[in-house]
Amino acid sequence: MVLYSVSKTLQSPMYFFITQLSLCDLLLTTDIVPVLLHTVLYGGSAMTLISCIFQFSFFTTTESSECLLLSVMSYDRYLAICNPLRYNTIMTHTLCVTSANIIWLMGFLVMLVYVISMCNLYFCGPHIIDHFYCDLEPIMQLSCSDTSMLHTQIIITGSLVLMSPFIIIVVSYVYIVITILKIPSNTGRQKAFSTCSSHLIVVSLFYGALIIAYMFPTKGQSLIANKVLSLIYTVLIPLVNPIIYTLRNKDFKETFHKIKPLI
Repeated sequence: MVLYSVSKTLQSPMYFFITQLSLCDLLLTTDIVPVLLHTVLYGGSAMTLISCIFQFSFFTTTESSECLLLSVMSYDRYLAICNPLRYNTIMTHTLCVTSANIIWLMGFLVMLVYVISMCNLYFCGPHIIDHFYCDLEPIMQLSCSDTSMLHTQIIITGSLVLMSPFIIIVVSYVYIVITILKIPSNTGRQKAFSTCSSHLIVVSLFYGALIIAYMFPTKGQSLIANKVLSLIYTVLIPLVNPIIYTLRNKDFKETFHKIKPLI
């Protein structure tokens, strides 16, 4: 994020969206990891209901925004590879900023819908969550109220925030693969695949874990399996994203070495 703000060579739509993704990861890990570490070190963690809902609010906003952001990033790569001549005219700075604002607004609205419904629930105890953060399903299990409406909201918002961006990503990568296969040289194909393969793996892990956890939850789903899925999209993906998008990125490396002597 700092390199993007101080370097003129990184002022492109792709790196703008990477800074937004970095912001998502930063907010998510700040929200989840401290409580996770405290729980691991001391065998548990206590917080008020308001703090729990506050943590859930940050989590929902950042995860919803990241889902939408990854779909926009895949569309950006689609334009760059499949329609390079029109890339600069379509992906303008105004469009990028507008897209980012809409993404964060939609993430906030999704959170607001959940929190309003959650605040109308009656909690009768026991007030113990067998999880390392305040997620929606563990919170609903503490309620004595009817949560059928909230489950319906999960399906509706999940279809909008999870499935719709996932479909956009799949379609974008289908066109990208078709275009790459048409490249005559093996070197050109390998270079194009290398730029997309890492991103595709991360997206697959991220969406796969989220879709299994929220869109197709089972009553018999073990708590351990649920926690492992949660670790993928709350800890593993934010850990891997900087490695893939910056540490393995040639432009970022060159910019860092140019600026490092000035720091």
